[in-house]
Amino acid sequence: MGVMQTFRMDGRVVVVTGGSKGLGKSMATGFCEAGATVVICSRHAEELTAVAGEVSRETGGRCVPRKMDVTVPADVEAAVEAIVSEFGRIDAWVNNAGMNTRYPIEEFPVDEFDAIVEVNLRGTWLCCRSVAPVMKGQGGGAIINVGSVLSTIGLAERTAYCSSKAAILGLTKTLALELAPFGVRCNALCPGPFLTEINAAIAGDPVKVEAVVGQTALKRWAELPEIQGPALFLASDASSYMTGAALYYDGGWSAG
Repeated sequence: MGVMQTFRMDGRVVVVTGGSKGLGKSMATGFCEAGATVVICSRHAEELTAVAGEVSRETGGRCVPRKMDVTVPADVEAAVEAIVSEFGRIDAWVNNAGMNTRYPIEEFPVDEFDAIVEVNLRGTWLCCRSVAPVMKGQGGGAIINVGSVLSTIGLAERTAYCSSKAAILGLTKTLALELAPFGVRCNALCPGPFLTEINAAIAGDPVKVEAVVGQTALKRWAELPEIQGPALFLASDASSYMTGAALYYDGGWSAG
C-alpha cells in the first residue's frame, strides 16, 4: 500500500459527535472526502439534518445525521446500537462534543462548571464506554478524543474547561492501554485557537484575542479546514502505530 492510500477511508464508518458545526462539521467533511461514510451526532436534530445534507452535497460522499446527547447513557448506547445495526461496524469515533464558559473562579457558577465537565469529560467517557465493545468485537478501530492545547496549558478564567480537557489526556492514555490488545487505538487531538462558536464570545475583544492568538507562534486563528488533516491522520491507517498519544495542533502555542 502506498503512503497516500493509508489516508483513505473508503468503506469505513466514522462517527463525529458535536458534528453539526465548527470543528465537528469540518472533520466530517474531511472524512467524507476521504471516502468514509460519516455519522454526525448532536442534540439538535434539525441542524444535523441540514448539515448532513450540505456535507454530502459538497463532498459527493455520504453524511448521515443521528440525534444523540452525549451526557445521557441510554442515548449514547442507543445511537451506537443503531449505527452498528445500519452500517455493520464503527471504524473511527471522534469525541468532539464540547462546551466552555469563562469566569474568575470565585464567580464561576457551580452548575455551569458541572455542565462543562459533564459534556467534555463524562460525555467523552460515556461514548468511549459504549463504542469500545464494538471495536473490540470487530478487531480494530480508532478513537479520537478531542482535547485542547489547554489540556496542558492553563488560561485564566477557564478552570472548568482546562480541568476537563486535562482529564481527557488521562482517559486517552488509560483507554489506549486497555484496548491495544484488541487492535483498537485511542489518541487525543489537541487543537489550538480555532475561531469556532466557542471562541465567538471573545472574537470582538482585541485584548482577549491577543491573550489567546498571541500565545501561538504563528500569531493567527486556525482556519476550520485545517483540522481535517490531523483528524484524518489519527482515524486512518496512516497512524497505525500511534496510540495513547496527544497530537498538538496549536500553531506552536505549546512550544512556548
